[in-house]
Formats: sequence, C-alpha cells, structure tokens
Amino acid sequence: MATESPATRRIQVAEHPRLLKLKEMFNSKFGSIPKFYVRAPGRVNLIGEHVDYCGYSVLPMAVEQDLLIAVEPVKTYTLQLANTNPLYPDFSTSATNIQIDKTKPLWHNYFLCGLKGIQEHFGLSNLTGMNCLVDGNIPPSSGLSSSSALVCCAGLVTLTVLGMNLSKVELAEICAKSERYIGTEGGGMDQSISFLAEEGTAKLIEFSPLRATNVNLPSGAVFVIANSCVEMNKAATSHFNIRVMECRLAAKLLAKYKSLQWDKVLQLEEVQAKLGISLEEMLLVTEDALHPEPYSPEEICTCLGITLEELRTQILSPNTQDVLIFKLYQRAKHVYSEAARVLQFKKICEEAPENTVQLLGELMNQSHMSCRDMYECSCPELDQLVDICRKFGAEGSRLTGAGWGGCTVSIVPADKLISFLANVHKAYYQRSDGSLAPEKQSLFATKPGGGALVFLEA
Repeated sequence: MATESPATRRIQVAEHPRLLKLKEMFNSKFGSIPKFYVRAPGRVNLIGEHVDYCGYSVLPMAVEQDLLIAVEPVKTYTLQLANTNPLYPDFSTSATNIQIDKTKPLWHNYFLCGLKGIQEHFGLSNLTGMNCLVDGNIPPSSGLSSSSALVCCAGLVTLTVLGMNLSKVELAEICAKSERYIGTEGGGMDQSISFLAEEGTAKLIEFSPLRATNVNLPSGAVFVIANSCVEMNKAATSHFNIRVMECRLAAKLLAKYKSLQWDKVLQLEEVQAKLGISLEEMLLVTEDALHPEPYSPEEICTCLGITLEELRTQILSPNTQDVLIFKLYQRAKHVYSEAARVLQFKKICEEAPENTVQLLGELMNQSHMSCRDMYECSCPELDQLVDICRKFGAEGSRLTGAGWGGCTVSIVPADKLISFLANVHKAYYQRSDGSLAPEKQSLFATKPGGGALVFLEA
C-alpha cells in the first residue's frame, strides 16, 4: 500500500552473495560492519515518455537491477561516501553543510539530493554523520533511472538513520522534488515507481495527488530491454530542460488562445483540465492554436504580450535562457497523443483481448515514432536498435527513459524470446568493427520487480 512505509526485512547476509560481498568491502574500507542496508530498483517505462512533468500518467515497472547501500551511522558529523565501482571516486563532506554543485552531475551529488530532501522536509539543521558504501548494477546513463535510484536510496538511508517514518508516497514526492537540486526539471515517475513498485505488476502512476494502480501485463509476452550503448546524462545536457520549457511555453500559448489565465499555467495537463475536454480534442486545439514552424523568443513574447526580459526572468529556467527556437506545436502534439496511448495501453491490459500483445506493440511503435519525429529525443543508434528488434520478432519496440541514448524496451511473444535475444545480439552488438564495449552491452528479458526496502542483518 502507498500509505505504508517501505518494508524492513531481516535477512541472513551470508545467504545473499551480493550483500555479503558489500559487507566485506565495507569492512575493509571503513574498518567496521554496516548497521543496515537499503535497496532501490531501477525502472523501465513501458509507455508514457516525457509526459510526467506535463501532469500526465505514466506506465513503468521496476526492474530487477538495483542500487544497494551499506550504512553505518557515526558519532561525527562527517558523511563518507564510497562506491564499489572504482570509476566513482570517494567523497567526504560535513553533514551539517550540504552543498550540491549543479554544474557537475557527479555521482555523489545524487546521494546529497536525497539526503537534503529528507533534511529539509523535517527542518533539521544538523544531521548525524554516516559511512556509506554504494553498489549498483543498473547501467549508468541508460534511461533505466540509475540516478533516481540513488536519490531514492539516499532518502531512505537518511530517514532510517534518523529513525523517522514516512509513507512511500511522501518519500517519492520528497525525492522527486529534491532531484531538482541537481538541475533536472523532471516529473515524478522515477522516484514514484522506485518506492511504489510491487513484484509481478506494472503500475499506472498518476500525479496530483500521486497514486499508483496495478496494471497486469499479458502472460504470453516478455518485455526485453536493450542498451544502445549511447550514454545520456540528463543533468549534463540541456536537451531535457529545453523540452520541459517548450511544453511549459506551449501550455501558456494554448491557455492564452483559449482565453484562460495563462500566466499561472505550467503544465499541458492543466489546459486540458481547465477546458474540460478530451485528449483527442486537445490535439485539435493544438492544430488550431499553434503552428508547426519553430517559435522565436520574440514571437512568444508577442503572443503572450510580454517583454523578452519578462520571458527570460519569469518563465525560462536559467539553462534555457539562451535558446533561440522553440518547437511548441510538435512538443504539445507528442504529449497529448502519448498521454492518450498510456490510457489505451492500460485499457488493453485490463480487457485482455486475444490480440493484446499485437495491440500493445502497435502503441509502443506509435510512441517511438512520436518520440523520434515530434519530440526529437531519439538518436540514430536507438532508431537502428528499434528496427532490429522489430525485424527479429518484437511486436513493438520503443526508446525508454529520456532518450538521446540509453535503452529500448520491446514486447516479444514468449515463444520467440530465445531466437529474438540471439538475433538482436548478433545484429546490434556483434558488429564487425567491434565498436561497442562489451561491458556496456546489455540485452535482457525483465519482469516487474519490487520497490525500495531496508535490510537488517538477522
């Protein structure tokens, strides 16, 4: 239940090889043993890309890959972070003065986001120190939410050290808000599924208020994740925040066109809600109100009756103030059509017609086309990987996560899975030029996993 706190489980660490290894590494690093462990899963979004920050529902599931943190509270006010992966350097700071550098999305800053979110929620000036060792097997910058898993893990670590309680929903909302300390203007999908996931079911996640509904996936199909091996870090690039801003500007222009109080509107969903019309009708309003040619900042100012200075200081985020063109029509068309596809996907899963897998596949294919052409968040490698997946038996395939790299997700009939995996591996990963590093290659079938947990040694 969403109103419950994340579960705490007593376990025999010796029976869990990964936890045992983490415990041993912790001991050699800090000279002591962890008091508890926290896990938070990665996620794959099945459909509903770039719509959460516009106010619309998404349909993700947690994956089995996750992030583990071994924790020992200490009497000093020092926070010491280490990672089992040598690519991520150790970090130490005073727990009484948490500073997050937005200019560099370094790994430890995501931990600091989760910690600071809990600290600010309870209005605490001083936090106890702790030693933490992080171990993750979610491929980084792959669109499977490794960074949000770290924020959520850190939030739950901090809450546990403080001995406080929050519900899964409260934790998800705090962590979604606190990830913005790193400069990413995201929605709340990643943090919500990290806490609200349940084994065996995907979730329809709705916002304002945050709630999650089980969506039972068809038994005759498997969802397969394939990494394009192109890395994309949302906080390190401006693509993501420009899209957030284009959606915000589109919402304001649509609201103005319909004589609504546009200056208070931030999300495309608000325009639909205020007009009380369907998503299909919103697509028609978009056709009437916006033109396909890109908008300049000057034209946006003319449409809204504001000055360039007002646009820059009151509407645009600091990292989008120098953008010269905004594609408002294309972004709004994607969001309204994608929001409708999410609801159709859920409806098909509920009604379970004989051709469920084919129908879901068609929606996933439409989603990829819209992401590629209207939202422009794909890349040549993702498009190639999607084509290969469809060629070798996927009923549908699409990019998942923010895009511009990362992973695809495909729906594959269960009886085609073995040949599908072999053929995709050969066609995409075993290139004659050997250009893809083996450690980045990942192609795997996945099933819905559970949410964030605290482990105590029995």
